[in-house]
Amino acid sequence: MERKKKFVASYSGGKDSILAVYRAIKEGYVPLKLITTYDMESDHSWFHNIQEEMLEKVCKAVNIPLLVIKASGESYASDFEKALTNLKDHGAEVCIFGDIDIQEHRDWCVERCENVGIESYFPLWNEARRDLVFEFIDEGFKAMITVVNTTKINEKYLGKVLAEDVVNQISLDGADICGENGEYHTFVFDGPIFAEAVDFHIDEIVKSEQRARLTLRCNNEDSVR
Repeated sequence: MERKKKFVASYSGGKDSILAVYRAIKEGYVPLKLITTYDMESDHSWFHNIQEEMLEKVCKAVNIPLLVIKASGESYASDFEKALTNLKDHGAEVCIFGDIDIQEHRDWCVERCENVGIESYFPLWNEARRDLVFEFIDEGFKAMITVVNTTKINEKYLGKVLAEDVVNQISLDGADICGENGEYHTFVFDGPIFAEAVDFHIDEIVKSEQRARLTLRCNNEDSVR
């Protein structure tokens, strides 16, 4: 019987990264860690703007340890590579990414892995964006829209949980149904690999010239299904 490789995954907190992890596990790969790049100046993860406490709650719920990479914009690539090197030394053989079809994103990820001698794997690559969104929903994952680019999508979607009617309306409004062009980002808080849902509340809405985002905070007690 072929031994499945041990993997780490680039974890943003959003739907595509979680779906990629889910698929890898179903294929028999063995998870070691979820890795998240973190902007210390702003005190949240890069791109998806999620606080470390929330990320830790997710990793506890899915029973995969979290590694937070404290990275600045200038050292982002080198910090990522240093983390991969350390993970490789501790048994990681593959790094999983949730990229779908933007080649420059894939190229960046492949280069980081090649530089440290670890395999890169993209479980969602070149699949239809619409199909992937509906697979995510149909499998029972739950995700809240936590960031919107207000030049591409209406602010009314902020705080909505992904569902068939929500994503269909996003598409009808002329935005990408998957948010792959930066229209929106999500926070996944429940699903088939979660032992329990992450219990949280919306603390505030932060607005800038082109973006609106939610600040999420953990509730005092973990939720129970």
